[in-house]
Amino acid sequence: MATASDSAAERSHLSVVPDSGHPSDDDGTDPHPLGPVGAAFDKVVDRAWEPLRGNPNLDRLFYTASELADFSLLWHLAGTARGVVRRNGHREAIRLSAALAAESAFVNGAVKSLFRRDRPDHEVERPHNLRQPLTSSFPSGHASAAFLAATLLAERSRIRPFWYAAAGVVAVSRVHVRIHHASDVVVGAGIGLALGRLIRKVLPLR
Repeated sequence: MATASDSAAERSHLSVVPDSGHPSDDDGTDPHPLGPVGAAFDKVVDRAWEPLRGNPNLDRLFYTASELADFSLLWHLAGTARGVVRRNGHREAIRLSAALAAESAFVNGAVKSLFRRDRPDHEVERPHNLRQPLTSSFPSGHASAAFLAATLLAERSRIRPFWYAAAGVVAVSRVHVRIHHASDVVVGAGIGLALGRLIRKVLPLR
């Protein structure tokens, strides 16, 4: 039989439960931007990818790719190198750098501000140091920048598959190092491809 003190304690316990003011999943986290399908997709990919983490060779590859692509450094360097060795390549390099700056402002500023999503949980110490972003996890800025750069670098290139493969490695690296969920990367890559195609139409090479 419940006593008066038990009822008072129960009411006190309920009174300190915070009201977040927005809907959440059953586990208390913010709802997935893509709904239950997106959440299920992330769980499946993460579970399938887990055995690959801890492999020294893969760790070295993906951590290096992820770090080199910080602030799109890898893509700026690639564009500069192309600008040096190709005739009128400086125009391509300028276009790429300007596009990457616009992409960063759009994705990391405007788009990410629309979503509040936590980064993946990471309890085990990482084998290599890596910068931990403070912005929303959705979508992946690394993936969008990578596929934007690949779309522009592949134009009039004899090694088109290489650029997309490099972008894929960078994008997948964000899942491997647990900085992004798989759906963050997929959506980011889609945004990058769309922006790249748009820029190729608006600012075609001459």
